[in-house]
Amino acid sequence: MHFISEELENYVALHSENEPEILQRLNKETHQKILQPRMLSGHFQGRVLSMLSKIINPRHILELGTYTGYATLCLAEGLQADGTIDTIDINEELEEIQEKYFNSSDYKGRIFQHIGDAIEIIPTLNKKFDLVFIDADKENYINYWNLIVPMMNKGGIILSDNVLWSGKVLEEVKKNDKSTPILLEYNRITKEDPRVETVLLPIRDGLTVSRVL
Repeated sequence: MHFISEELENYVALHSENEPEILQRLNKETHQKILQPRMLSGHFQGRVLSMLSKIINPRHILELGTYTGYATLCLAEGLQADGTIDTIDINEELEEIQEKYFNSSDYKGRIFQHIGDAIEIIPTLNKKFDLVFIDADKENYINYWNLIVPMMNKGGIILSDNVLWSGKVLEEVKKNDKSTPILLEYNRITKEDPRVETVLLPIRDGLTVSRVL
């Protein structure tokens, strides 16, 4: 769903930082070979993620929902020299394309891939995180939140994607829709949780920025 016109979105992208060459190639290959390429963060949101990561300058990043690794590489651009990023995805079929681009990037050896259930994997990560990007299955957003907030450093940032859910957050919830009610509750939690301060940005499908107090 486009919340602003495509023409205006194109103007925004043209007047934002250029998409790095490696991400142009990954973008193209994802659209050519992978199902649901709409899941890719893409040029504009990718530059937003990159900019936020550079501002935060995190030592440790956690990403939930690797997909083909586009957002992973954007987030990695802000890492400290000794920084790491752990990225989790349940789809093992995407591991090959992820590795291809991770290994040809400047962040080879600093990106740690995890394949499996994030609910089980997150507690095994013995790190305190400065930046987290939640972009996995929407039905577990609240579970992810409850696991992640205690693992954050003070001042750390949690980014949550797709929180406007193509505008469904303003519509009557359909009978078999499991994701929208979860996102409605999640948006309430991120606003009211006393451990964070939150702003919801209308970028693409909605991006929430929560800062840990």
